[in-house]
Amino acid sequence: MAKALQAGEEERRLIMARFWQSALGFWRGAGSATAWALTAALVAVVLAQIAIQYELTVWNRNFFDALERRDGSTVLSQCLVLLALVATSVGLGIASVAGRFYTHIRWRRHLSNGLLDHWFWNGRYYRLNMMRGDHDNPELRIADDARLATDAPIDFAVGLLSAAVGAITFITVLWRVGGGIEIGGWTIPGYLVVTAVLYSAVATGAMLVVGRRFVAVAERKNAIEADFRYCAVRLRENGESIALLEGEKEEREALGRLLDRIRSAWWALGGQHMRTTSVSQTNTLLAPTVPLLLCAPKYLAGTMSLGDVMQAATAFVAVQTAFNWLVDNYPRLADWKASAVRVGSLLRSLDILEHNEAPGTIGQIVHTRSDGDDEPDAPALRLSDLSVTLDDGTGVVAETDVAIGRGERVLVVGDSGSGKSTLLRAIAGLWPWGGGEVRLLRDARIFFMPQRPYLPIGSLKRVAAYPQAPDAIPDDDVRATLEMAELGHLADRLGEIEDWDRILSGGEKQRVAFARMFLLRPDIVIMDEATSALDAGTQERMMQRLVAELPGSAVVSVGHRSELAAFHDRRLTLERRPEGARLVRDEALARVRDTAGWLARRLSDPRARVFRRKAPGSPAA
Repeated sequence: MAKALQAGEEERRLIMARFWQSALGFWRGAGSATAWALTAALVAVVLAQIAIQYELTVWNRNFFDALERRDGSTVLSQCLVLLALVATSVGLGIASVAGRFYTHIRWRRHLSNGLLDHWFWNGRYYRLNMMRGDHDNPELRIADDARLATDAPIDFAVGLLSAAVGAITFITVLWRVGGGIEIGGWTIPGYLVVTAVLYSAVATGAMLVVGRRFVAVAERKNAIEADFRYCAVRLRENGESIALLEGEKEEREALGRLLDRIRSAWWALGGQHMRTTSVSQTNTLLAPTVPLLLCAPKYLAGTMSLGDVMQAATAFVAVQTAFNWLVDNYPRLADWKASAVRVGSLLRSLDILEHNEAPGTIGQIVHTRSDGDDEPDAPALRLSDLSVTLDDGTGVVAETDVAIGRGERVLVVGDSGSGKSTLLRAIAGLWPWGGGEVRLLRDARIFFMPQRPYLPIGSLKRVAAYPQAPDAIPDDDVRATLEMAELGHLADRLGEIEDWDRILSGGEKQRVAFARMFLLRPDIVIMDEATSALDAGTQERMMQRLVAELPGSAVVSVGHRSELAAFHDRRLTLERRPEGARLVRDEALARVRDTAGWLARRLSDPRARVFRRKAPGSPAA
């Protein structure tokens, strides 16, 4: 048990260190000059604010001394001094808020950009979903937790600096104004300072005791809140499937259970707030009264003026505010740490994933490129001793040796769960765990067609051209590929901005993927159940167009329909085994026989158009 707790604390320390390593890059990277300039400005504002606070203690002394003397002219002049101090203090307050906001915006942008770069690099946003660890809901960590993790530290830093400088300044005031006091024949020098330190130690110690579980409770609350938001987003994204299955009751009950957990977490957090409030509220009420009681004997004895009493009281409260900074900010500090831990744990998981991708790492699939000019007969794709595993080493696909030539089309079949889709992800570079080598031609472009294509929100042209930039492709070319993919009824809607993922049917989405492929004209096409939503006739026409339009492209596809065999040259059969699926059969298939005739008919049909991308600089067709 003790070892587990020690390991947990060590992991938490590493997570926080990783967070600060990334966050402090704001003061070390390209924009460090601006970061340091903002820091210097905030420090200057804090020092100026402390100076104004000191002047206010002096004003209290002068004003109340004038009242005690019944000096009306001095009272009037002190009112004018107060107006100047207030105006200056307000101006400094506005400058402080502006500086903190601007610093937070730039710091958050730095941290969020770093997280996004790390998350997007080499498909880690996808691979992270397949790895175990504390990195759930990464999008919420990047959006919400990164915001909280960079907002609070700026206020904390400003508050700590103000507390430290204020404590030194006003302890000096207390020592000078209060002097010593004689009790029972003993003289206590700087008794107001001693009392202030002891009082603050008691208040801070009490806060640490009653709020010792604050961080853990805040972390739990934030994690459950993130889970609730994530489930609500998934509900919206999968609304059609849930409605068709009439799963509303089950989904509502699941969200209700999460709400019960949220209620429990908030009650626990509320209990922590109530305990810490009892300390902070007591401190708020007592702090202004204690110095008055301490100064009363000297005032009554005539050794301290009313102005001295009021200056001492103001300085005492300022010292308490400085010393009790932790008391006042402990709840927010706990909430910040919870967010920082979530950001740091995401960074740690991405670091682990990056380590697993490093060359020479045990249990990693190696992707290489060969030079086709030096090897005219080099295959478009070669799998050498390729094995695919989970991140813990569990076998999915055992050693596989396959060479796929240029223009060759290979169909991968096998029982459900035999690792077909995982093998395709490994070939495409999306699955890092395993061993062996995937070798492609050096300049070969690879295009992956999943069962459920991704359709970004935007214009239809952006959807059809994705992942290419829509502005780089002529509208006529996009219309032509849509017609080839039997989406001609959408050709006049290229500029319309809609949520096309909700508008188009499953079959239309898969045909959009074919249109993208015809636009990109890749050298290697990887298809994972890419025609599962098409009827048999549409599937046949799409595959015929693929054969006709990309005769030199290698195709690797997974599919269960027997009709697909007619459009492939080879069939690879995977069979599930305890140690991982194995390639048990590699057989030749007859090429589709009607492709040439279909293409001839297509060319002779005036209503049809076979698309060919023009080379840059070529004359218009």
